[in-house]
Amino acid sequence: MKTLLIFLLPVFALLAARPPAATTYHLDPAASTLTWTGHAEAGTWAPQGSIRLREGRVVADGPAVRAARVVVDMATIAHDQAPLAEHLRAADFFDVAKFPTAVFELTEFKAGQARGTLTLKGQTRPVAFPVTVEAAPGGGLRLRGTATIDRTQFGVNYNSASFFQNLGSYAIRNDFQVAFDVVAR
Repeated sequence: MKTLLIFLLPVFALLAARPPAATTYHLDPAASTLTWTGHAEAGTWAPQGSIRLREGRVVADGPAVRAARVVVDMATIAHDQAPLAEHLRAADFFDVAKFPTAVFELTEFKAGQARGTLTLKGQTRPVAFPVTVEAAPGGGLRLRGTATIDRTQFGVNYNSASFFQNLGSYAIRNDFQVAFDVVAR
């Protein structure tokens, strides 16, 4: 019996030292919200609207996110003024007929900062933004934060003062924000 115990002790120690297995969570589009905000180059006009997730997954060891893939349904861009939402979905902006989704792929999550690639309007660029991870009510994870994206890095140049002269009050800032509150179960 003593010999068996001596043999099993290193096995138990090895099993105890192994990190817990990662858990794969699937994004819950119905429980998640994405809010976009754009800005006029001059003045205080800052239209805001929503957009919806299509699907995605997060792989995590507790609050440590190891991998993620998030697919956004670009056809769901919404605003209180329907003509503005329609214009954002058109070729001048996100051309959702050609590019119906935007995809974020996580490459690193460290110290509350997500780094990865964003594919938007057919172009893939690196992005980074802060993310808070906590337990979601009812189980799973809740990820919150705000990503600031330079639209011109993805070929969305409409009324950008970086590309067009003398726009005056029609100029639109290059960067926009997407605030997210995403639930993964």
